[in-house]
Amino acid sequence: MKHSFYIGLCLLVCGLAGFSCSNRTGQSALQQGDTLTLRYAENLTLVNYPGYMTATLRNPWDTLKTLHTYILVPKSAPLPSDLPAGTVVRTPLSKAVIYSSVHCGLLHELGAGNAIGGVCDLKYIKLPALHEAVKQGHVVDCGDGMNPDIEQIIDLHPDAILLSPFENSGGYGRVEKLNIPIIECADYMETSALGRAEWMRFYGRLFGSAPQADSLFARVDSSYNRLKFRAALSSVRLSVVCELKNGSSWYVPGGRSTTGRLLADACSDYAFADDRHSGSVPLSFETVFEKAGDADVWLIKYNRPHDMTYADLQADFVGYTGFKAFKERRVYGCNTGKAAFYEETPFHPDRLLADLIQILHPETSNSDGLRYYQKLEEH
Repeated sequence: MKHSFYIGLCLLVCGLAGFSCSNRTGQSALQQGDTLTLRYAENLTLVNYPGYMTATLRNPWDTLKTLHTYILVPKSAPLPSDLPAGTVVRTPLSKAVIYSSVHCGLLHELGAGNAIGGVCDLKYIKLPALHEAVKQGHVVDCGDGMNPDIEQIIDLHPDAILLSPFENSGGYGRVEKLNIPIIECADYMETSALGRAEWMRFYGRLFGSAPQADSLFARVDSSYNRLKFRAALSSVRLSVVCELKNGSSWYVPGGRSTTGRLLADACSDYAFADDRHSGSVPLSFETVFEKAGDADVWLIKYNRPHDMTYADLQADFVGYTGFKAFKERRVYGCNTGKAAFYEETPFHPDRLLADLIQILHPETSNSDGLRYYQKLEEH
């Protein structure tokens, strides 16, 4: 009798377990999608479902949370009735407002430049074709990115606004009330250069240029890794310090920032490689000097009508003269007013890596000349 009872109990438990498992399988089957394999991006997940794609952006400042979820639905198809929670974006975008120069440059490269309906901070965008389009009235100048011209944006009727999010920004003001999808371009918070570049695959899907984006990224990926291997062959490992003092703070790239990882891939000893931030870190001059005053190479970026010299550097702040790289004349500058550094390097980190290798490992490089940086002249 007891034996029969136990057998019955076991069958009941197994039956319930089977029912439970069957129930879970059915639920996950309804929710299953085809995840697009991303090799490097840590803050982006793309999943294909029948009739739509989800793009989930992890919050880079609190990685246990989601920054935003987008539901990409083709304009040519009816809106599915069982969409998950998120911001619906009808694709391909055909008239978008773009806040940043780097994304304007990428869209032109992907053949989607005609989808730029408006821009912010036009003065910082070094794309002659875009300036001409604004002049002819084909693209609207929406003013300052920090305080955009809301009336211009309303009149434009864009199908999306692309902007870069910031930690504790407090939101996007009146733009958020326009009922226009805001695409938060958090690519700059990735922890590797290729991770940031891989976001082009998301942007390609927003603008109907997925094949072009996938192909371009494959080329960038291959080129970057060839260069990284070349740097690893060098027996030289120079130490590096970056950037300049800005007011009372010196913003150095965090050790987990894309710049920090680029310097690691170039096989250098970056002074702040141990830092855990994935963005820039404000430090005092004294802190930077104590940590990096003996760095072999100094890389700076600036925006001036003329190329910076050692005399300019000394005139700006006499404390710079104490750096070893200043004394030994191993300072390399990038004039972002002339070079397309910000427009190109986020999605072409291989080009920047090529510059770094020529500077840090000239003996291993088949030099084609520096693209962004050049050695400072005396005067």
